[in-house]
Amino acid sequence: MQKILLLLFVFICLVGCAAQSGVVILGKDTYMVSRQAATGFPGLGNLKAESLREANQYCVEQGKLMQTINTYETNPPYVFGNYPRVEIQFMCLDANDPELKRPKLLKEADTVIKIQEK
Repeated sequence: MQKILLLLFVFICLVGCAAQSGVVILGKDTYMVSRQAATGFPGLGNLKAESLREANQYCVEQGKLMQTINTYETNPPYVFGNYPRVEIQFMCLDANDPELKRPKLLKEADTVIKIQEK
């Protein structure tokens, strides 16, 4: 029994590595940060908070303010590689930039209907 548990632990350590993207440039003043947990056990809260802190710190280092554009989170169940994952899209803006306003984040559509043209 101990050997099975040890093998399972080693397998999880080798396969389940947490991932983080760092700050990725999407366009002018626009960036993205993502994080994924190594397993399905941790929730999204810490991942999202860590991503937002990283994005904010990146903007602060440039002497700018962060404006969140969009967030994406995976949905449970967190099994078979669908581990908790968060993606934050944001802008780094000057304090007087007119785009710096209260964010109005919209949830992505649960259903997308595609119409094929003939």
